[in-house]
Amino acid sequence: MSQRSVPPFRADHVGSFLRPKALLDAREKQQTGEITRTQLRVVEDAAIRDIVKFQESLGLQGITDGEFRRTYFHIDFLEQLEGVETGGGITVAFHNAAGNVEFSPPVMKITKKIQHAKNIQLADFQFLKQTTSRTPKVTIPSPTMLHFRGGRGAISKDAYPDLEAFYDDVAAAYRAELKSLADAGCRYVQMDDTNLAYLCDTKMREGARSRGDDPNELPRRYARLINAAIKDRPADMRVCVHLCRGNYKSAWAAEGGYEPVAEVLFNELAVDGYFLEYDDARSGDFQPLRHVPKGKIVVLGIVSTKLGELESKDFLKRKIDEAAKLVPLEQLCLSPQCGFSSTVHGNDIAVESQAAKLRLVVETAQEVWGTA
Repeated sequence: MSQRSVPPFRADHVGSFLRPKALLDAREKQQTGEITRTQLRVVEDAAIRDIVKFQESLGLQGITDGEFRRTYFHIDFLEQLEGVETGGGITVAFHNAAGNVEFSPPVMKITKKIQHAKNIQLADFQFLKQTTSRTPKVTIPSPTMLHFRGGRGAISKDAYPDLEAFYDDVAAAYRAELKSLADAGCRYVQMDDTNLAYLCDTKMREGARSRGDDPNELPRRYARLINAAIKDRPADMRVCVHLCRGNYKSAWAAEGGYEPVAEVLFNELAVDGYFLEYDDARSGDFQPLRHVPKGKIVVLGIVSTKLGELESKDFLKRKIDEAAKLVPLEQLCLSPQCGFSSTVHGNDIAVESQAAKLRLVVETAQEVWGTA
């Protein structure tokens, strides 16, 4: 099978990596005023050059900056849109094998009209592009992240008496951001979306109902939002969506197979590919993949980023074979199920395990498809 010349690639990854100690130390110094933001960026640049070399050395084709300039996968981006404010924090119970882990990220509220006041990822993309000779990938949060957690209650009724106007403005802001990236040469974008995955979880669906939303209708509304956000992208810009059930210090927030959203996800969402978590039983089986139409790519996230134990190639190949009964093998790729560090805190996994798991993904892809 020939190598894919466009993303997503046979061996791919979600994007974030464990932060090196020098970077964590520099971030702490910047927060306490010991160094400036400009000085921190110099440290970030050096760390990104190293993580790019690391990815290239493994044989990966899609290259990210490791999300080394962010604290959270979503907030750092979204709070740079005019109209979005953050503050406080609502505790969320994440889960792992040892029990619950409490996490209280800042709460986002829409206090006035959403506008794209400045280019958010442009400078970061330009640095990444000149650092790698391979395909640079930009990861950004899905626009749905501005709605699901707070619902109508987190969106100013003075600014948006009509919620449809809110969705229109969010989509317009994303179109402006994607245009700035496209004009700079970006051709690989991944939108990280917890909400479509959360809508597979019974408790999360009830939470949506309690906020006044219909969990059966939200996937369609979110599909329309994402479609409007990406509709002006160049024909050769590949956009993928990553569905995440939560990723904080090796813990997760939601569970449930993709069946409740599958038909909309694969047939109404106009993206090119899907990074799907399939690392354990809480993600359900492959049956929802029967809805995948011809031409769309599914990246199977079978390798866990939450646990250090290394999966076997035989296990991965069996899972790929199982998925290939529902989706042609040429429409499948392989990746870890999530990033290794969706927040600056990182998962409870060693740097050596991070490398071993990515190497496993590349080697397995080479053996299954003949190329990474």
